[in-house]
Amino acid sequence: MRLLTAALVATTCLAGAAHAATVYPLDRATILADSPFDFKVEFDATVKPEDVTITINGKPAKDVIGKDLTFNAKDGDVDASAVIARDVVVKEAGSYTIEAKAGDDVKSVTWDVYATPAEPKAKNIIFIVGDGLSVAHRTAARIMSKGMTEGKADGRLNMDDLDHMAFIGTSSTHSIATDSANTMSAYMTGHKSRVNALGVYADRTKDAMDDPKVETIAEALRRTTKKSIGVVSTAEIEDATPAAVIAHTRKRGEKAAIAGMFLDTKPDVILGGGSAYFLGKDIPGSKRKDDHNYIDEFQKAGYKVVTSKEELASAGAGNEDKLLGLFHTGNMDVALDRLFLKKGTVEKFPNQPGLVDLTKTAIDQLSKNPEGFFLMIEAASVDKMSHPMDWDRAVVDTIEMDQAVGVAKEFAKTHPDTLIVVTGDHTHGVSIVGTIDDEKPGNDMREKVGIYDDAGFPNYTDANGDGYPDKIDVSRRLAMFSGNFPDYYETFRPKMDGPFEPAVKDADGNYVANEAYKDVPGAVLRVGNIPRSGDTAAHTVDDVVLQATGPGADEFKGYMEQSDVYRVLADAFALAPDVKM
Repeated sequence: MRLLTAALVATTCLAGAAHAATVYPLDRATILADSPFDFKVEFDATVKPEDVTITINGKPAKDVIGKDLTFNAKDGDVDASAVIARDVVVKEAGSYTIEAKAGDDVKSVTWDVYATPAEPKAKNIIFIVGDGLSVAHRTAARIMSKGMTEGKADGRLNMDDLDHMAFIGTSSTHSIATDSANTMSAYMTGHKSRVNALGVYADRTKDAMDDPKVETIAEALRRTTKKSIGVVSTAEIEDATPAAVIAHTRKRGEKAAIAGMFLDTKPDVILGGGSAYFLGKDIPGSKRKDDHNYIDEFQKAGYKVVTSKEELASAGAGNEDKLLGLFHTGNMDVALDRLFLKKGTVEKFPNQPGLVDLTKTAIDQLSKNPEGFFLMIEAASVDKMSHPMDWDRAVVDTIEMDQAVGVAKEFAKTHPDTLIVVTGDHTHGVSIVGTIDDEKPGNDMREKVGIYDDAGFPNYTDANGDGYPDKIDVSRRLAMFSGNFPDYYETFRPKMDGPFEPAVKDADGNYVANEAYKDVPGAVLRVGNIPRSGDTAAHTVDDVVLQATGPGADEFKGYMEQSDVYRVLADAFALAPDVKM
């Protein structure tokens, strides 16, 4: 039922202990002025509408948000009341205090609604994410690809010379630990959320699609500009990080629905894996439970569809404005397997492009728009290989990511109105402790780990100058270990036969060390330090490093929350230029 304005401003005594348990957006939310969001108040118990008062800066809520509030005696499947208004906006920048009363009990939160400069600082933004990118990944990539002599690096990564830097906090609204969904969602909406949530505040109802929405950067660009939008990932394109650019769901695993959300927003360029969620259920390889064929839908919407490296290379030859590239039914293979070892699923998908190919094509396509573009690029398997502690695969993908950064920097040389941002969404507990030297005597691999002065330097080479080590199984290599792990056998060696699977499930449903690695010479059983329900290493709470260059990059400094990063992007594009201050 609709709450009458009189009911919203009434203040009456309520018998019982009900109070406003939660207000969305949450306390200290930062909100782009004129940006639509869902406003919700959840009460702890069932209340009567006439007992409710909701004000914003002392005024009836309707006077500020411009909409009536809907009162629900029962909040979905929860036996408690709620008030909600969808797609509301706050048009004036400033500080707002929201008070929700149920009788004598009061819940109060504050919002910071901000405007942007009148004129944009940047025409283009290239936002590059190494999923799980931690400092050790960068250090290892530099050493492995460039080498080191007498304590000094023999070369620099492309990301090393981005001239503005900040430390970024990654915690979620409900825990210090986090995942890729809510971390990337904070970057792409300016609102922090809960683990697994994309473009919503995670409320208490079971329905994953009814949570209070916030506007994504793709939606903001569609609403306020004529810029093109690109989403590139080496994961399934419906995976958490790429999905955060466009999606609204409490559960990141709703990948079939997320495929449809891409069609709703229609980014001009979509490149990655995950074709299984674009195909109707009767098509081989499909993971959908319905007959919806999104390949057909995208083609009808004007997209050119490509599925191989060769087709991608020729994609720019036509006049198509929109491009959909799907190169794997699942996650694309990592660079080490795709380029060198030919392991994983490379035999099944032999013509996958790499992140550099994807980046070049996306920039070429998007830069045709004279209004500019926003491009998100994800190096997904820095994370996906760090979970199983397959450090060589993770580091080689970090090198590939850095080469994509190089492509972006080359574009910016001739397009100085481009802001480049390079960061991770969260960290892993990986550290480099020294080297592992096979030439040391004996069979005890633990004693071959060199620390302090005994570490020396690894002996990777790059004879062909492609930026990748000629081989990863050198005799003296980096010693990388995780600070958190399940039970597993540490082999101290690169996994040459395919990606590492450290733990497997036992008869009781717990994860135990995978005995496939038990008999590797020198392997050591490590007893885990995470719950036995965990099969791989977990994300860590450490800050991530963000680096940037170009117009607007000077706003990145010191410590920032991930939600603050969105504000810098909004400023760079002037997404709220006409808002009253």
